Amino acid sequence: MNLRRILLIATLIVATVETAASTDHKNDAKYKVLRDSMTHAFNDGDSARFYTHLTNLQNYLLGQNDLHGYYTQRCNDIIFEMNRQKIFEAYTKAAELSKELREKKLDKEMYMAVNMMGHINKYCGNKEAAKKCWYEVIDMMEKNGYYESIPPIYMNIINVALDDDAQEALDLMDKAKEIAQKYSPERVFDIETRKTLTYYNSGDIDKFLKGYKAYKEGEKKGHSSVHGRSMEAYYLASTGRVDEAIEYAKREMGDEGADAIPLIYERAGRWEEAYRSFKKESLASDSIDNVVIINSMQGIQDQIKLYEAEKKSAMDRTYAMLGAIFLLTLLIVALIYIVQTRKKHMQELRKAYKKAMESEKMKTAFIQNVTHEVRTPLNIITGFAQVIANPELAGNPEERQHISKMMQKSTRQVTVLMDEIIGLSLIDSTDQMNKNDEPKINDMLRGLQTEYQDYVTEETEIKVETELDDEFKLRTNENMLRRILACLMENATKYTSKGCITLGAKTEENMLKLSVEDTGSGIPAEEAERIFDRFVKLDSFKEGIGLGLPLSRRLAEQLGGNVELDTTYAGGARFIVTLGIS
Repeated sequence: MNLRRILLIATLIVATVETAASTDHKNDAKYKVLRDSMTHAFNDGDSARFYTHLTNLQNYLLGQNDLHGYYTQRCNDIIFEMNRQKIFEAYTKAAELSKELREKKLDKEMYMAVNMMGHINKYCGNKEAAKKCWYEVIDMMEKNGYYESIPPIYMNIINVALDDDAQEALDLMDKAKEIAQKYSPERVFDIETRKTLTYYNSGDIDKFLKGYKAYKEGEKKGHSSVHGRSMEAYYLASTGRVDEAIEYAKREMGDEGADAIPLIYERAGRWEEAYRSFKKESLASDSIDNVVIINSMQGIQDQIKLYEAEKKSAMDRTYAMLGAIFLLTLLIVALIYIVQTRKKHMQELRKAYKKAMESEKMKTAFIQNVTHEVRTPLNIITGFAQVIANPELAGNPEERQHISKMMQKSTRQVTVLMDEIIGLSLIDSTDQMNKNDEPKINDMLRGLQTEYQDYVTEETEIKVETELDDEFKLRTNENMLRRILACLMENATKYTSKGCITLGAKTEENMLKLSVEDTGSGIPAEEAERIFDRFVKLDSFKEGIGLGLPLSRRLAEQLGGNVELDTTYAGGARFIVTLGIS
């Protein structure tokens, strides 16, 4: 299910407000008017009315000394931003809420902020981080005795786990049901209904029909479930009335129907309709992704403007970084529209449908990987920009110099990442490369030595060892050759914390051999070829997305040479660039 189409307020009210329901003012007519006015504005998506009514309600709750109710409304504020696809603003408010609760030592209410971070992580596609947050929320609730509100948090985890591990989702439903039976029996029917839907999702139609029968018996007893419309649509499909089920989903299920329709077609073996409906849903989802990215970027720009007055030069670098991110966004959008449009027969349609599903997962993994690598330096730049913009936090000249270096380092990380992505894109689209330059090789090596000395630790030395005459020249593409060596130097500086990085050059049988050797962590011999595959990282904790080495090899091949790992070298890693001398 697409989280971006879910109004989260119902979940939050269930999970937080109930624990304060015994407060005397809950029956006050003024409170009810303020609460209902805020709720109506929330549901209408009217920001002007919502913030006015929210502020009035918050002031009332503070006047009643109801901190639990007040912070509940702070969470509703965050959810309102998420429903408006203002993910950056939602994250900022969630961080402020967490900081305030921590400073005021309101440990019993801290689960609210963690719960919000869970929803934000899921919204951004970071499922593991979302699950971690919600498990932490459950621990907090158990510690503080909020047992009746634990089942909805389990349901949040279930919605994340369902796509990857149906059995894990079923086990979690059993836990949620066990707690609900003891502390909040009114939730049991809804949990059982959700479990029945899981059977349909996994293709166990017999169990689904059995669960549907129990659902209808519960309805006769006056029970209801938020999953009722999904139950009816899947029941129609399970009994062979597929077209009727599709019409029902379109008419009654709203946004949820867009997720259900491809599954109904798939279970019926109607692959052409399944493929078409999945494609339509994927395009709609991608459109929402673009809106979220644009909104988030706007929030980042607003933060950077606070720093503009004091650091004009930093703004120039920031705009360059934003431009690179915009190019990356265009690249992602282009990838989204790569789909198969022609079909020959039913078997090919089925294969196309499965291939589209796999492509969607690969695209999501790529976006998450790149987003993760960009987010960290962006957060550093944004955070330090706020520090410098605040005179009380700016610190002494040494601290400001440190801040400047950290911002420059973060900007360079993003620039290197963009260069690698754009470089591979350009090299893949280029058939022939201009080789009319004649650079002096020793001068190039010494230039790299000087440039990268600023990017290594104080315990690391960069040396040049060459057997070439200073006047030795090579007919090649100077820019591309330097880029090959720069990629290898980036790799060496990343994995060498102390010791030495050596740039070497020599000729051997009418071949020029350039080497970049380091005393870093080294590379196992069995990984000598795999490291040149795209997106391969032997150490997932290092920055980068695994494009530097593949780019260096592709560039060398375009120049008529090669790049390889010297597996005989011990004590670090040595890469050798081989080029013909013409």
